[in-house]
Amino acid sequence: GQLVESGGGLVQPGGSLRLSCAASGFTFSNYDMNWYRQAPGKGRELVATIPVAGATANYAESVKGRFTISRDNAKNTVYLQMKTLKTEDMAMYYCYAKGARSPHYGMNYWGKGTLVTVSA
Repeated sequence: GQLVESGGGLVQPGGSLRLSCAASGFTFSNYDMNWYRQAPGKGRELVATIPVAGATANYAESVKGRFTISRDNAKNTVYLQMKTLKTEDMAMYYCYAKGARSPHYGMNYWGKGTLVTVSA
């Protein structure tokens, strides 16, 4: 399986970006989808999770009310809409798929990341 992120770039504080993560090579609808981020010199942080259909999304406290995760199972794509961006949101953003239904338990995939730069 493969995950390919896109949509990163340079944005001013207060601005918005939408990240996309396109999945291929595995049954997307059977995987919980996640966005992580890693800022320079810091550990990788879970930003948002959207479980398989019918379950509620979860967010890190630092992004609640500003970021929205969504998925389109027909397009095998997960999105992260980011609004009111802050300098502390600047990081490499990674997509992560985790198997949530049999027989996909224990299987997981990482993307290579897309860089978000927040600067005036």
